[in-house]
Amino acid sequence: MYTLQPWLGISTQLRAGVFLLVWAVGLLASVRVHAAAPLDLPGFPAGGHTHADLLADVSAVAPATPFTVAVRLKMDPTWHTYWVNYGDAGTATTVEWNLPEGWKSGPIQWPTPQKLPLGNFMNYGYEDTALLLVTISPPANAHPGETVKLGAKVTWLECSAEECVQGGTEVSLELPMVGSSPPPAGEFKPLLDAARATLPQPTDKFNVTAWRTGDRLFVGLEPRAGAPADLKEVYFFSEGSQTKPAASQILHRVSHGWVLELARTDFAPAGAKTLSGVLTFTGSPNGVAIAPTLATAPPAVFADAISSVAGGGTGLGMLAILGLGFLGGLILNFMPCVFPVLAIKVLGLVKQAGGDRGRVVWHGLVFTAGVLVSMWALVGVLQSLRSAGAQLGWGFQLQEPAFVLGLAVFFLLFALSLSGVFEIGASLIGAGADLTAKTGLAGSFFQGGLAVVVATPCTAPLLAPALGAAMALPVGEAFLAFTAIALGLASPYLLLSLFPGLARCLPRPGAWMEGFKQFMAFPLYATAGFLVYTLAGQVSAERFLNILFALVVVALAAWFYGRYATAAASPRQRRMGQLGGLLVLAAGLALAYWPVPDLHWEPWSAARVAELQKDGRPIYVDFTARWCATCQVNKDVVFHSTGRVQKEFARQKVALLRADWTSADPAITAELARFGRSSVPFDLLYLPGKDQPVILPSVLTPDTVLKALGEKAGSAEPN
Repeated sequence: MYTLQPWLGISTQLRAGVFLLVWAVGLLASVRVHAAAPLDLPGFPAGGHTHADLLADVSAVAPATPFTVAVRLKMDPTWHTYWVNYGDAGTATTVEWNLPEGWKSGPIQWPTPQKLPLGNFMNYGYEDTALLLVTISPPANAHPGETVKLGAKVTWLECSAEECVQGGTEVSLELPMVGSSPPPAGEFKPLLDAARATLPQPTDKFNVTAWRTGDRLFVGLEPRAGAPADLKEVYFFSEGSQTKPAASQILHRVSHGWVLELARTDFAPAGAKTLSGVLTFTGSPNGVAIAPTLATAPPAVFADAISSVAGGGTGLGMLAILGLGFLGGLILNFMPCVFPVLAIKVLGLVKQAGGDRGRVVWHGLVFTAGVLVSMWALVGVLQSLRSAGAQLGWGFQLQEPAFVLGLAVFFLLFALSLSGVFEIGASLIGAGADLTAKTGLAGSFFQGGLAVVVATPCTAPLLAPALGAAMALPVGEAFLAFTAIALGLASPYLLLSLFPGLARCLPRPGAWMEGFKQFMAFPLYATAGFLVYTLAGQVSAERFLNILFALVVVALAAWFYGRYATAAASPRQRRMGQLGGLLVLAAGLALAYWPVPDLHWEPWSAARVAELQKDGRPIYVDFTARWCATCQVNKDVVFHSTGRVQKEFARQKVALLRADWTSADPAITAELARFGRSSVPFDLLYLPGKDQPVILPSVLTPDTVLKALGEKAGSAEPN
């Protein structure tokens, strides 16, 4: 279906073979996709479950005198349409005005939405009837005595619990122009006035602040005169899609008011300056409109919220903090992040059982020392960064994709070693190489440090209060609290080392150990899988695909090393295995870290296309799916292998919209059908001043895209 040319980037070449297989699966899957029914109006189905009309609060209009109109949407029972932020799935209603020359329309004044839960999703929208108010401003030079026609094209997505349908219609309203002002009221004025009264309004009953910490957003509410004594059933509807609709919203009562804790979406704008939306609570069903500046730290009045939100406060006594810290560290050993390391240490202890007791004790003490030193180093870095103003939390190193990837590669390699794919050496008894082959104590020290590294993202029960309090303590007391956590983490292995009676309860070494060793690889595979899951939320889809194939190449390197660098092989063959394994490993790491351009794709919607067209910007729309192999190759060829297209897109300020069809999406299906298509890839280029977009071929090259954009293919030099 496509030809891989020699100038393609390394990632394309490595991925081509797998893409062919995925393409075959995608071809079979595409048989089940059905295009939308034929459309009467462009983009709209015949009939539907939502009916629209246009109302005005005046019976006539006057020059230079604004008035209000409403697009009224009436939904059939069990059907709904969507708010400006539709939530987890949907499409916002759009209104494209057709007004006489010189007339202007304002933005939609959205009423407070309803929560529309569906399974594990949370959507925002309207049932029954919705009035979308808009202010219309006539020009000063309008002529009295004329009749003006106001028209609009309204599009929406209407959904029930079983299906969704793209709908729309054209609405219009004719009004006479009079010379007197104010113009006479119309029959629908009471209805529009009532709708206006229910719109969310700014509040003077709270000082509202907002800040971000990691992947959490916080709204601080400091009560003023007239504020309710208590807040119940509080919910925040984010206009800018900054919060996860389906995630829990937690209200914390703090000394100076309330703090609402929200989960931030992965695609929230990194440079967002405000957190705008509607806040609802008992006693305020219409909600209040808020748009506080989004800070990087809480204001002074909510400084105590850091420890309170973490689950505790500095009111905990020091002994309680130490006790909770030790118990929390002990429980960490049984969490998925840490259990693989502990299990491997137990495997090492089994091998040593029956041997020199003093050596076993030394291993336990050195392992504990590794835990303590690593914990102290980690907390020292964290405290230093926090004192410099950085907003970092426990487990901050797991927020760095490069670190997470390195850890995933590490666990994958060690799991492959336990599975027998290759052997690093007989002295390897912990999660890391034995740094001193003579004694192995350095290996125990390293394993203790690794236990801390992988423990930090697992905030076990009872550990959260200790962490919250410790981070609010002075430096010395904080180190003491984290020492208790470290001792709790190291205590199981230390006890086994200090008390030989416990060690003698363990099975004696024997042939069973090989099967046990192979079995212990599976917790490591699970840990590597969890780290890959973490990466999925930190990097773009394109980079994540590179990482997945890179891990396959890393596994290939381990197999190559294990196949040729065996103890029974000749020296030449061992050198070939070692060198070949290292080269393949380097290729895998290079693929994982291969630069992938960050092109800032926006989610596609018909409303967003219309908005960008009004701004006069070129628009590139990529209809794609993760199961579509040709789609991935197109992106590599056009955007990743050369800088020509990126450079020209940046110069012409081309907006990039992505219609992701990985899962069924009725809106995307309908849009494809509008162009007579029922499959992907499908790419469109909207150019300023042209009503219809340019339809690009299924297999793309940089020259094809640049030619459609109007740029001479040879005028830009590749990077």
